[in-house]
Amino acid sequence: MAEYQTFEQDVLIVGAGGAGLRAAIEASAAGVSVGVVSKSLLGKAHTVMAEGGVAAAMGNVDDRDNWRVHFADTMRGGQYLNNPRMAEVHAKESPDRVRELEAWGALFDRTKDGRILQRNFGGHKYPRLAHVGDRTGLEMIRTLQDHGIHQGIAFHMECTMIALLTNGGRVVGAFGYDRERGRYKLFRAKAVVLATGGIGRAYKITSNSWEYSGDGHSLAYHAGATLMDMEFVQFHPTGMIWPPSVRGILVTEGVRGEGGILVNNQGRRFMFDDIPANYKTSTADNPEEGWCYTQGDKESRRPPELLTRDHVARCIVREVKEGRGSPHGGVFLDIAWIKEKLPNAAEHIKKKLPSMYHQFKQLGDIDITKEPMEIGPTTHYMMGGVRVDGDTQMSDVPGLFAAGECGAGLHGANRLGGNSLSDLLVFGKRAGEFAAKFAKQQRAAEIDSEQVNEVSRQSLESFERSGGEGPYQVQYDLQDMMQDKVGIVRVQQEMEQALEGIQKLRKRAANVSVVGNREYNPGWHTALDLNHLLTVSEAITRAAMERKESRGAHFRDDYPDKDPASATFNLVVRKGNDGEMQVSREPLPKMKDELKRIIEEMK
Repeated sequence: MAEYQTFEQDVLIVGAGGAGLRAAIEASAAGVSVGVVSKSLLGKAHTVMAEGGVAAAMGNVDDRDNWRVHFADTMRGGQYLNNPRMAEVHAKESPDRVRELEAWGALFDRTKDGRILQRNFGGHKYPRLAHVGDRTGLEMIRTLQDHGIHQGIAFHMECTMIALLTNGGRVVGAFGYDRERGRYKLFRAKAVVLATGGIGRAYKITSNSWEYSGDGHSLAYHAGATLMDMEFVQFHPTGMIWPPSVRGILVTEGVRGEGGILVNNQGRRFMFDDIPANYKTSTADNPEEGWCYTQGDKESRRPPELLTRDHVARCIVREVKEGRGSPHGGVFLDIAWIKEKLPNAAEHIKKKLPSMYHQFKQLGDIDITKEPMEIGPTTHYMMGGVRVDGDTQMSDVPGLFAAGECGAGLHGANRLGGNSLSDLLVFGKRAGEFAAKFAKQQRAAEIDSEQVNEVSRQSLESFERSGGEGPYQVQYDLQDMMQDKVGIVRVQQEMEQALEGIQKLRKRAANVSVVGNREYNPGWHTALDLNHLLTVSEAITRAAMERKESRGAHFRDDYPDKDPASATFNLVVRKGNDGEMQVSREPLPKMKDELKRIIEEMK
């Protein structure tokens, strides 16, 4: 029998980033008991790294903006594989969620007349991102924590979930351990909300910190939930690449939003070389005059650096492969050039991009007000995740909800910058609201002690083996392989090799050995993370092999064009009765006629 502490809550939320905190606040406001489990410390969520802003069609800078334009932009960015109901809800409710955050104490940058300032961002037709310099995510987490701390929510920091517990086909709780002491914790709950973030640690170069090993995706999958759109992994075009110790750390799109340009080692602004067919461009090829605009809409000007992230990332990869890259395998991002136009450019950059200034100064000894940054693509965001209902955020496992990055549907094939923060506010709120409603209608179900004992037994197997391989090498080899074979540019043969490699790594992971005991043992933590990493890596690879076209963030060199037939389905991943992973096609959700008309008008 496993020894464990037992906690009981009506709603258990796994993850304490923006989505988890917003869900906790909403569930608590509904009058149910709420517990939040955080893999690391409060305030360290990946939400903090979202620097550029939160997308909401408030129309403060350009009054032509409204929810219809935001909806159309989101659908277009997602290549129309989005769940249209989620895109509609998101576009309609984002402004209210931002104003609510402001009422709770968030200090946004302001227009001259005192309204919330909004900036341009890739893929958005109008200036739409409400921001706090380049520290928007940090301000959001601060605000949500300050507001949530008074709501009677029970927090469990540095606690990792190993498995979701089910009984009678519904979720009844979760089982995990205290990372500091290694003591097991069992959480009884009538509803569980997964808000665990992304899968970046499945790749070698990522903006994600160590916690992001696909825990929520994997927990849901093994509990019987359906995953969707797993082929769509977003590689942010701009991450630090030098020095090696900081490789992958995000360089916000806000740098380009404030006028930063991308140049190669010849000093040429290469983004003009590949303008998509639905855009026109000026003939100018210099920082002061260069811009492009949507066909038929000259007023919607933007620099080519603010085209969608997948497009910019591939352009950077092309420059590097063709020998025009920077010394360390990237390209240059230059914001310092604006001193030619702005007398007080240095102060302007420090005011608008304070985090970026300090980040490069402290980590790379580079003054971005005087010299260009060296950047390259970095694994950043997962569009795919747990398939959920567009209104309630509940998965196809009763009582299991998902919100934020580990939920799927809103972003389709590619996420627009800034939509992640409004996503977690809108759907974090909804997940908390409907999880509370579900919990109120349920009786506490019995926990199957045999299920708990089996999970705890499996979690300790690595201690019982001696002389085996350490878990770190397995993790490193997986990250290296995924980066190389299932990265920005994909081909069938390499993905087949990756799938074969994943099966070999599974066997190695099943034989890793860990020394010491459960207290303060990062080797054991890594061994337990391997199951999650291998699960999401296999799901990504299998889905990427099945989608034989290039669409959004999924680019195949052997199928470089879009296939119109492939625009009619989402790929879903389920655990088969035999335990094998199965990938199948499901028709896109039906779109209301009103939404169809909006898309046609915006086209």
